[in-house]
Amino acid sequence: AAMAVGMGANVTIVDRSIARLRELDNDYKGRVHCIYSTTAILEEYALDADLVIGAVLVPGAEAPKLLTRDMIRRMKKGSVVIDVAIDQGGCFETSHPTTHEEPTFVVDDVVHYCVANMPGGMARTASMALNNATLPYTLALADDPVRAMLDDTNLLNGLNVHAGNVTYRAVAEALGYDYVPAEQALNRSNESSG
Repeated sequence: AAMAVGMGANVTIVDRSIARLRELDNDYKGRVHCIYSTTAILEEYALDADLVIGAVLVPGAEAPKLLTRDMIRRMKKGSVVIDVAIDQGGCFETSHPTTHEEPTFVVDDVVHYCVANMPGGMARTASMALNNATLPYTLALADDPVRAMLDDTNLLNGLNVHAGNVTYRAVAEALGYDYVPAEQALNRSNESSG
């Protein structure tokens, strides 16, 4: 969005978080249109767009399909959709994973870019950024992993399985396993080892 605004594009950001929309509106000082997401809004803006970037994340679950096949069919010929959520199943009904070698395909005259692992296209830069972002967590986990997770909600929320327990509700539901809250599973193992 920042790059597009800098290039003079007419940018609209659609989100379901009022707080995030207010923050973006403040950050961009009115240079972007911040709109609350509804099905009607998505359809209205997608049909008029030259470029739609879908970036949806539901942690631990498949991305919802925001644009239907019918919406894609009615978009302007030659428009482009980029599905950043492709690693979580994609957020457009017409999406399927592509590669850096063959990154695009066309459905109903709409160009689709659905490269799985998009950061892999700039592997060195992506690796450095990932390392910088994760190093503090890695150091905390290396010292005392159970204590680190109990002390840091971000780490605790990232735990999926511990001591044979599925500790992430969406994963447990998707795979048909019993769900055990992460804190409970960690405290059990702490008690049995102490």
